[in-house]
Amino acid sequence: MKLLCVKRIFLVAGFSILLTNVFAQNTNKPKTTKTKTTNKTTQTADPFGGSNNGNNNGGNNTDPFGANQNKTNTTPNNKAKTNTSDPFGADANSGKASAGNNNKKDTTGKKTTLPYTFKQSESGNPLTTVSKPSNRLDNGSDENKIRDRTPMPYDYIREDDAFFRERLWSIIDAREKMNLIFKDPRVDDNGSQMFFAILYKAVATGEVQAFSDDAFRDSIPKSVFIKKFSGGLDTIPVKGDLDNPDKVTGYEVRQNDFPIDSVYQFQIKEDIIFDKESSRLVHRIIGIAPMAPPILNGKIIEGVGNQSQIQFWVYYPELRALLAKYRIYNPKNMGARMTWEDMFEAHMFSSYIVKSTLNNFKDEYLKAYIHDPLFRLLEGEKIKEKIFNFEQNLWQY
Repeated sequence: MKLLCVKRIFLVAGFSILLTNVFAQNTNKPKTTKTKTTNKTTQTADPFGGSNNGNNNGGNNTDPFGANQNKTNTTPNNKAKTNTSDPFGADANSGKASAGNNNKKDTTGKKTTLPYTFKQSESGNPLTTVSKPSNRLDNGSDENKIRDRTPMPYDYIREDDAFFRERLWSIIDAREKMNLIFKDPRVDDNGSQMFFAILYKAVATGEVQAFSDDAFRDSIPKSVFIKKFSGGLDTIPVKGDLDNPDKVTGYEVRQNDFPIDSVYQFQIKEDIIFDKESSRLVHRIIGIAPMAPPILNGKIIEGVGNQSQIQFWVYYPELRALLAKYRIYNPKNMGARMTWEDMFEAHMFSSYIVKSTLNNFKDEYLKAYIHDPLFRLLEGEKIKEKIFNFEQNLWQY
C-alpha cells in the first residue's frame, strides 16, 4: 500500500516537470508577424487639409501644404476619385460629412433672414429738414440787414432802484387767435418759422443750452436732447407676395417724426420790476419752455392724462440774438415787419398766469390749491390787476 502511494507521487512530480518544460519552450520561441500584401497605396494624413495621394505608378507624394489636393488617386477598381481632405471632417464639394464625421449628412440648414429696408419720412420734419436758400433774390427789396441784426442790451437796473418786483409764470397757448403766429407753417431761407422749430434748432446747433429746470441748474446734453426729439424708429412688416398675401416678405424701418403739432403751449418765466430811476414798469423774460403731452418714440402716450409737460428750458437772454434774426408775420402792419425779439420785448402775446410770488408762501402753482380751471383763470386775472393798479396808483392825475 505504501509502495503504491510512493509511485503515484513520483508520477505526479514527473508530469508537472514535463509541463513546465513545454511552457518554457513556447515562451522562448520568437514571434513572427504575417504581413498582408495589398495593392492599395498607403496614405498619410495631411494636417493642412491637402491630399496625400500617390501618382499613377503607385508612388507616395506627400504635400504638407495641400499641393496635391486636386490630383486623382488610382485605386484597384480603376475608379478615379477626387480627394479633398478637410481637417474638420466635412466634404467641401458635396456638402456631406466625410469619413471623419461618420458619413452623416449635414442637417444644419441656413436660416433665411428677411431683408430690412430703411425709408425716410415723406412728410418732412420741420425739426430736421434743412432749408436751402434761394439762388435768386426772392424779395422786391434787399433784406440782408435782418441777418446781421443784434438786439439792444438791457438797461442796467440797480437793486435799490427795483422799487417793486414780482415773478410770474405764465403760459402762452398757440391755439388762441392772438398767438397763432407761434404756429406759423411758413419755411424761409433760415428754415421753418414755427417757434418750437426755432428753439429746437438753436439747441441742436449749440447756439443755446437746454436745461431741465427753470432755475437753469441741470443742463441737458446735446446728444440726449437730439435723441429725445428724433421720433425714434418703427419696424413695419411688408407683405408683397401676390400668391400668398399674408406672407411677410420683409421689414421696413421708418423714421418717426416728432409730432410738432402737439407742441402748442409755451411757459414763460418773467420778472415784473418797477424801476424808480426811469419810472416805468419793466417786463424781463428770464426763460422759455415748450410744453407737450407725454411722447415716446414719436407717439403721444394715451391714458396718462392730457396735461402738457415741460420739455426743456432755454435761458431767454442767450436766445435774444437768435430771435432777432427771425421775422414774424404781422398782418396789422405790413410796412414794418417785426422780429420775434421785438414781439417778446413788447409783450405782444396773450398768456394766463399759472404761478406767481404774490402771496405765495409755499411756492405752489395755482392748480395746487385751486382745482377749478375757471377759478384759476380768474385768480390769474386778479394778479394782473393788482400789478396794474400798483403802477397806476403811483401817479396822481
